[in-house]
Amino acid sequence: MTATDVNILRLSAAQLARRISERELSPIEVVDACIDQIERRDPHLNAFVFTDFEHARTTARAAEQAVVSGEQLGPLHGVPTAIKDLYDSRPGWPSTLGGMPSLQNFRASDHCLWAERMERAGAILLGKTNSPVLGFRGVTDNQLFGPTRNPFDVTRNSGGSSGGAAAAVADGMVPFAEGTDGGGSVRIPAAWCNLYGFKPSAGRVPVVMRPNAFGATQPFVHEGLITRTVEDAVLGLHVLAGYDARDPFSLDERPDYRGTFPDSLNGYRIAYSADFDIFPVDGKVATAVEKAVQILADAGASVEPVRLGLTYDQHQLSDLWCRMMARMIRDAVVGFRQAGIDLIQDLPPALRKWVDASFTESPLQASEDASMRTHVFDAIQHVFDKYDLLITPTVATPPVPNGPRGETVGPTQVAGVNVDPLIGWALTYPVNFTGHPAASLPAGFVNGLPVGMQVIGRRRADWDVLAASVVFEQRAPWREHYPFLTDYIS
Repeated sequence: MTATDVNILRLSAAQLARRISERELSPIEVVDACIDQIERRDPHLNAFVFTDFEHARTTARAAEQAVVSGEQLGPLHGVPTAIKDLYDSRPGWPSTLGGMPSLQNFRASDHCLWAERMERAGAILLGKTNSPVLGFRGVTDNQLFGPTRNPFDVTRNSGGSSGGAAAAVADGMVPFAEGTDGGGSVRIPAAWCNLYGFKPSAGRVPVVMRPNAFGATQPFVHEGLITRTVEDAVLGLHVLAGYDARDPFSLDERPDYRGTFPDSLNGYRIAYSADFDIFPVDGKVATAVEKAVQILADAGASVEPVRLGLTYDQHQLSDLWCRMMARMIRDAVVGFRQAGIDLIQDLPPALRKWVDASFTESPLQASEDASMRTHVFDAIQHVFDKYDLLITPTVATPPVPNGPRGETVGPTQVAGVNVDPLIGWALTYPVNFTGHPAASLPAGFVNGLPVGMQVIGRRRADWDVLAASVVFEQRAPWREHYPFLTDYIS
């Protein structure tokens, strides 16, 4: 790899777009640099499960011609990216819903909204990234493709469910990538890969699901962004946001946050919860996040510790998340069964248990679950009666070791307390009950492994989360702290 290629990979999506539009870089050389990085590095990390370099190079040539011809360019013209192999699609590309063997020959016939809007903005899709089966765990591993390894320690997992996307971005294969988030799937891998992961307010970016158009609210599923800079998340949100009639909760507004951020947090009131009331947290992780919170205080914010008043324990709430996700997955299982494809055989045992239970649960269970969810919503809303932002750790532990193929899960204990290894160690999923905007910011390292800080804002107050993120990034920059910039794997 040449010095020019390394410099290209170092650039953010926003920088690449500017240099391409100013004819300082060619879309062809940018795409070629990313493809070379994927070919060199992905055998070590397993971030991509499908690539279409022929399509990418053809698109790059057309993008180059558009620049030369003086055509009007989109905000991401010529910038490489990737979509996630879950509910996301591009015509003719495989769609295995997270590495399900029965779908390895299944081909999508349509563009998902993320691919549609990104391509309209000029971005170039290189392929699809790895995820767990149906997104039902906070790590990335499956029987078909295996685990995605962490660029900071290849013996450990990248997080999930957007783990392939995070590994690809953290290792310079693409400057940004799609993440979808139904329980932390953007924020968890961002925390473990030293990235910025942004989950917008419910409705800010449309989520199109069928046959159940309301399925993305049980819990809230979000289209999000995994990036190496906050600016890239702002640019990506500008492209993705906006009304879509297929989403019953799509917001009919498209605010433009670009270039509007403060350089301090004077006047901001921040609530800090070291454990979201109920989660055990590794002591070293807690210390790292506390130091990160102090940076926000030094930037002018008033920071106070809070209790939210949650009365359910973390086991009850992780079970609630599993039940809600199982109902959404059940809809997918039924839909494919009607099309002659049996997904049940591909479900990992823990997921199959929850899906089986969803077929026989009583109506009363769904009513009780709605009451539990309301309790979480009210607790978080009560914090925002007084404060502008709520801060917690993103994940209670550093990245976990990879297990046998398809069997990697999170820890069963944190700080001596038993937790659900699927999701119970992530302080992210309560925010999917509620639809608040949230981000994970790099908060430092524990024994060389990344730690994340979660920033939560009022519903529809995405700007506050992004503003705090920008100010934090200015004072604690992280964009040079990636192994691919200094230590290439031969």
